[in-house]
Amino acid sequence: MSRRTAERARLGVGESVRRIDGVPKVKGSFAYGSDLWHEDMLWGHTLRSPHAHARIRSIDVAEAVASPGVHAVLLAGDVPGKKTYGLEFADQPVLAWDRARYQGEPLAIVAAEDPELARRAVARIAVDYEVLPAVTDMEAALEPGAPHVQELGNVLRHVRIVHGDPDAEAVVWVEGYYETGMQDQAPLGPEAGLAIPAEDGGVDLHVSTQWLHVDRQQIAPCLGLPEHKVRLYLAGVGGAFGAREDVHMQIHACMLALYTGRPVKMSYGREESFYGHVHRHPSRIWMRHGATRDGKLVTVRARLLVDGGAYASSSSAVIGNASTFACGPYEVPNALIEGTCVYTNNPPCGAMRGFGAVQACFAYEAQMDKLAKALAIDPVELRVMNAMSTGSIMPTGQVVKGSAPVREVIERCATIPMPSEDPDGDRRRDPISLPGGVAGNVGRGESIRRGVGFAVGYKNIAYSEGFDDSSEARVTLSRGAGGRPVAEVHCAAAEVGQGVHTILAQIAREELGVEDVIVHPSDTFVGSAGSSSASRQTMMSGGAVQLACQAVGEELARRAGQAAREEIADYLDEPISATRTYHHRPTQPLDENGQGDVHVSLAFAAERAVVEVDTDLGLVRVVQIAAAQDVGRAINPQSVSGQIEGGTAQGLGLALMEEIQVSGGQVKNASFTDYLIPTILDMPPVVSELVEAPEPGVPFGAKGVGEPSTIVAPAAIAAALRAATGRDLNRIPVRPDDLLGLTPAIHPRQPWPAAPDVPGPKPVPEYVGLGAGQQELGGEGGKG
Repeated sequence: MSRRTAERARLGVGESVRRIDGVPKVKGSFAYGSDLWHEDMLWGHTLRSPHAHARIRSIDVAEAVASPGVHAVLLAGDVPGKKTYGLEFADQPVLAWDRARYQGEPLAIVAAEDPELARRAVARIAVDYEVLPAVTDMEAALEPGAPHVQELGNVLRHVRIVHGDPDAEAVVWVEGYYETGMQDQAPLGPEAGLAIPAEDGGVDLHVSTQWLHVDRQQIAPCLGLPEHKVRLYLAGVGGAFGAREDVHMQIHACMLALYTGRPVKMSYGREESFYGHVHRHPSRIWMRHGATRDGKLVTVRARLLVDGGAYASSSSAVIGNASTFACGPYEVPNALIEGTCVYTNNPPCGAMRGFGAVQACFAYEAQMDKLAKALAIDPVELRVMNAMSTGSIMPTGQVVKGSAPVREVIERCATIPMPSEDPDGDRRRDPISLPGGVAGNVGRGESIRRGVGFAVGYKNIAYSEGFDDSSEARVTLSRGAGGRPVAEVHCAAAEVGQGVHTILAQIAREELGVEDVIVHPSDTFVGSAGSSSASRQTMMSGGAVQLACQAVGEELARRAGQAAREEIADYLDEPISATRTYHHRPTQPLDENGQGDVHVSLAFAAERAVVEVDTDLGLVRVVQIAAAQDVGRAINPQSVSGQIEGGTAQGLGLALMEEIQVSGGQVKNASFTDYLIPTILDMPPVVSELVEAPEPGVPFGAKGVGEPSTIVAPAAIAAALRAATGRDLNRIPVRPDDLLGLTPAIHPRQPWPAAPDVPGPKPVPEYVGLGAGQQELGGEGGKG
């Protein structure tokens, strides 16, 4: 056996290895989904409802069919198989036939010789609508007599968590009401794919997605095809953040390709992209915290309400996450938490980075600041005093068994040096460094106040509530050119920009002791790797690659025996291949009292925000973000730091500017002109500290790192804005008028909403037998 198999390979685990897709992306040669091309392809386009709620009386396609260059115009009656699909429940029509339940719902699809001809044909389709009353307020959806968005009613799921004695007495009480807006993932790459009909009657689909196998699971029944005839290949993904978890154009492109016998490409423009994917749930949260005089938390009461929009998507898991995390990463002996997700005629909401934990963190961290003020205790000290640790009991009764360095995360963040109070010394400040300076010299800095805010939060790693999460990988070790050993990794894990393929290559190098690693493109010719979401791929697909490499290594050792030869390649006359599946430890669904061992693993983060506010103009500049994050073990430290910065940018967007404006169910800002996202000039320096406390029982002790910074950034920035202005600021994003006091603090429309009448803690569709979506891949349970 070669000593080299036991050596630590260069560019392995723990090193800041260059991204394997970095050079082509920087040079502009990387092919994204919207770059897909086939010589003989047609272009697809979609007709969407302009109404939030309407009955479809008739659809006349005669003019569209007769239009130049048109090869197909398809309606709901042309769907060859199952008429509905869905990520968790099959409640969404492929094409609506009787009712449109939200603005942007697809009604018809067209294939034509070029995109402009397809758009013109869609414009010639005549639809007779009867506009119906729309349910567009999440609290109104719960009122008796409210129109039903779905036949099963307006409640998708209600969660009730009872922990200890919720009526326990406390000495000091604080309460508050909080709202968060609807945020878009805003991936720069739009939804896109190319469907190619195959000789066996099936279809090959190249698509930008986050989970190839769950897409296929939804596509095949709708096409009336067995799964083996629907083959998916990952196209270049220009960002995802949850927006690519749900099916968008996949079924439509495949239908058009099979109908016409020609390849069909569909690529959404920016406006259609806003209608074509889910968004972050807007929320309303009521909270009441009680503590002892010295600051120890005694009890928390929380009522959470989120708007899931017209269809289920992954909303039942989002409200599960938001509810289980509602007390924050603190020791709380008593709690009553109730969370409800409702259907409305607003745009569907689903997965987005942070997945329910963002909304909860904004509320519970504002409460911790209120409590610190009431007790005259330093806010950081209060958090340290109450921080959970390994062995703590969560409100769900789950004992935290993994690493939980919450105190270290808080203290490491708090000790990062503060930015200078006067970066330009005695000189007059550069106008671009002033709040609003990126838009021009709008002020001279006479009315600038600085504020500092702090937040700590946490998130589950991988899927929860009993979902049997897994990932499969195949590793082949062979003798390559020049006699060098080469490892090939084949895994369906979707590379969406987060760097998972680089991580898998590092793990293969580390395990096998070889430097040359080839990562094959992701497709459905290997088993499911699960979704690139829930901060799970490093653990799950990394674990699958590690297991496969270990199996390869065992065969290599068997071949070598007691031989004294020094080179791995000496034993590779025949390649060695192994396929393995990684499962995380089992979890449990919530019971009727919200109790259970719900989450696999937890990751924690803290951020301190320093802001400047121009109190005359209501303009903001974030001066610095200090971040400390629990990463388990950093497999690629540079990549981890990049995830912290990227997650912070999206959190900053939610805190200050990002919101889909919906009025009466109508989206008013479906463009990057009107929907604002942070630019490089809006981003402050992010000074990050990696806290490495390896997680027991997972590959290399590594935790997923993509979400925690997004969770804590909005809460920290909002806290800093409150410190600078003295205003409540209980809704994000915070607007200039809010900072100036021109708009009052948001007040609840009613006391805590009563709990709806539901059969139990599971999503309501389960009780009425609605067909499952991804649950068929993992059994009962929630996502991350």
